[in-house]
Amino acid sequence: MKFMVTSDYDENTKMYPGMIITYKITPLLGIKMNWMTEITHVKENEYFVDEQRFGPYALWHHQHHFKEVKGGVLMTDILHYAIPYGVFGRFANDILVKKQIKNIFAYRKQEIIKLFGPFKVRD
Repeated sequence: MKFMVTSDYDENTKMYPGMIITYKITPLLGIKMNWMTEITHVKENEYFVDEQRFGPYALWHHQHHFKEVKGGVLMTDILHYAIPYGVFGRFANDILVKKQIKNIFAYRKQEIIKLFGPFKVRD
């Protein structure tokens, strides 16, 4: 899935509740779509939540949690999502979407390792 942030933010922009982030995504068969999420909750250095306001999902609620641990930061995601279109959406989720989401998070993990290196527990 191609994914590009189109909002006019940069690395210095501070996240806040109510912040709207827009994207261009290509989730299926090269079809381009707009996606909009809102940051609904932020507790600096602990967590933030983004929820879809417009896009391909019937529901998207994504919690990002951060916990300082010996040797680094543990990042945990909690994702609740639903696909529209009833039985057809459930079928698409089972054969395509679930795997696609898993791949998105695996890709993100690889990119984080590239930026920060692998996590090593230190004594």
